[in-house]
Parts: sequence; structure tokens; C-alpha cells
Amino acid sequence: MKTIIITGGAGFIGSHVVRLFVEKYPEYKIINVDKLTYAGNLANLKDIEDRPNYEFVKADICDFDKMYELMQTRKADGIIHLAAESHVDRSIKDPFTFAQTNVLGTLSLLQAAKLYWESLPEGYEGKRFYHISTDEVYGALELTKPEGDKDGRGPYGDEFFVETTKYTPHSPYSASKASSDHFVRAFHDTYGMPTIVTNCSNNYGPYQFPEKLIPLFINNIRHRKPLPVYGKGENVRDWLYVVDHARAIDTIFHKGRIADTYNIGGFNEWKNIDIVRTLIRVTDRLLGREEGADMDLITYVTDRAGHDLRYAIDSTKLKRELGWEPSLQFEEGIEKTVRWYLDNQDWLDNVTSGDYQQYYEKMYANR
Repeated sequence: MKTIIITGGAGFIGSHVVRLFVEKYPEYKIINVDKLTYAGNLANLKDIEDRPNYEFVKADICDFDKMYELMQTRKADGIIHLAAESHVDRSIKDPFTFAQTNVLGTLSLLQAAKLYWESLPEGYEGKRFYHISTDEVYGALELTKPEGDKDGRGPYGDEFFVETTKYTPHSPYSASKASSDHFVRAFHDTYGMPTIVTNCSNNYGPYQFPEKLIPLFINNIRHRKPLPVYGKGENVRDWLYVVDHARAIDTIFHKGRIADTYNIGGFNEWKNIDIVRTLIRVTDRLLGREEGADMDLITYVTDRAGHDLRYAIDSTKLKRELGWEPSLQFEEGIEKTVRWYLDNQDWLDNVTSGDYQQYYEKMYANR
């Protein structure tokens, strides 16, 4: 039986990865390590919490002693590292927390894995440290087709982020992720640790914390609250359905080349303002309102500091070498996503109220 530690497994993307591995690989032991900060919620995994091959451990990845103990006591064969602070606005207000979690937390895990695996008779054989990163480390691309022309490679420009694109992070968040990426690669080059890094585009789907655009706006439309759009809403992002990202992680963990990098994207670029208008139309329709009735909720606000204009991932390498590609077009994915949030309003209300945090604080107070 392989033992896989998945960090940040109570979060948005992490919970989908944990669920996929627990259900698909009953012969694996899956250890979900999460600090349960505001973005971690065990309600995301209620459906698999009693599975015999699943275990939850509340722990901080920055606690090196705890990480080393976990590596030893659970005899970990692999790490899938998703735990991170990820909200750009929070990083602008509090960069120290992002450096602590994203950089030092990753270093803590790397060193714990290194010491444990090097102590084994087989060493690094059969082991793998998989680090999940972001497209934001690459910086920004030019918006050369502002009207969304369909000619050429992409609707908003012919340039894409590829695995060899130079790192040019522009926010404290992306700078912290870039630094952690460098540490992961350095541990391979220095110590021979079997590492893999992936950089993914914007994710959306069920269980996303409602500070992010799509769940925040679905909830605001539901309550007829303002929809704050940065600048003119001209910023372009590539969107990927979270279940497709989890599938990609599964594929890369098992088939990816050691010391390699893979980009994961949806070839699915949208301007923010077009995302918002689509959300309004779909949410209104599913709520039984006149489609587009809540367009007047759009409120333009001062643009975010250092707001990158365009991200676009080229995941051709992943498709060509490992056979992965997205399964959903955005229109289908956003319909499923809106429907999920409207069908799970108790989950959404519990998260937005903060009640779930008080519950976990009491649960773990004396442990």
C-alpha cells in the first residue's frame, strides 16, 4: 500500500484531489494534512471522511518537527503539496503570511521528506514530491486582441505561458509561489529529490471559498448585492474546471517525468466582465428570475494594485506527452458550478458566516 500525503486537502482544489485519490485508489492510504485556516473546511469531504483508506491530520506545514514525524510515522511514499495562501488581495495587505506559508512551509516539507527518504534503504526510489503552483509566477501577457478576435492562436493574443517562460511575478502572492517553485527545483538539483512542479490557470467549481470571483458573485447575485468589478473588467484569465485539474494532478503524479514542469490550463480565456455577465444570466435563470435582470448589480471599483492584464496557459505539452485535456467547456462547467452553489446554500451560508471556523476551533481546542 502506498501512502500519499496531500497538504491543503481541506481546501478548494485539495478536497477534489483527496476525493479523487481516495475513491480511485483504495489500495493507497491518503493522509490529508491541513491547518484548517479560513479556507480549509472538512465539510468539503463529508462524503469520504469514513473511508478506510483516508485519514485527516490537523497540522501546520510550517511545523518542521510535525512534518518530519508524519513522514516517519505514516511512512510516506509521496507528497502532493497544495497547501498555500492564494488570495492576491490578502497578499497585498499581509505579504509576511504568504512568505511564511508558501515559502517556509514548502521548505519545511521538502526538508522533512529529504531526511526521511534518505534514511530508507531504497532512498528516493519510488518516491515523489509533487508541488502545485500557479500561472501567476510567469507575470502577464499582452492583450493584443482586445475585442476577443478568434483568428490566430488565442482570442486575446497569440502569446501563451509555456513551461520555459521566464518567471516575472508581480504580486506578493505570485512572488511567494515563485520562490517555493525554486526551492522545489533546487532540492532536485542539489539532493536528487524526485520532484515535479505544475503551474495551473484559474480554477472554478464546487467548494471554492467565496472570496474568489465566481462563488462570491453567485452569492451576491443570490442576495442582490453589488458585484465589484476591478477597473473596467478588461483583465483576461484562463479558466479550468477544478475536477479537470484534479484529473491532471492524478495523471502527472503517476506518469509525469521527474524534475519536469507541466502547465495545466483550459485554453479557455475570458474577460472578467464577460465572466460576470455570464454568471448573472445563468444565476438569474436558475433562480427563476428574468435572465439578465441583475445586470445593474455590476459596480466598477478602483483597480487592484499591480493587476496583471492577461494570463493564458499553453498545456500542449501535457496533452502531447501524458494524454490529458479538459473535459468540460466553460459554458457547461459554469452551469454545473452555479447549480452546485444554489443547491448547497447551507454550505455557502456556513462558510460566509464563519460558523465552520468556530466549530473546528472547539473541536481541536484540547487535542
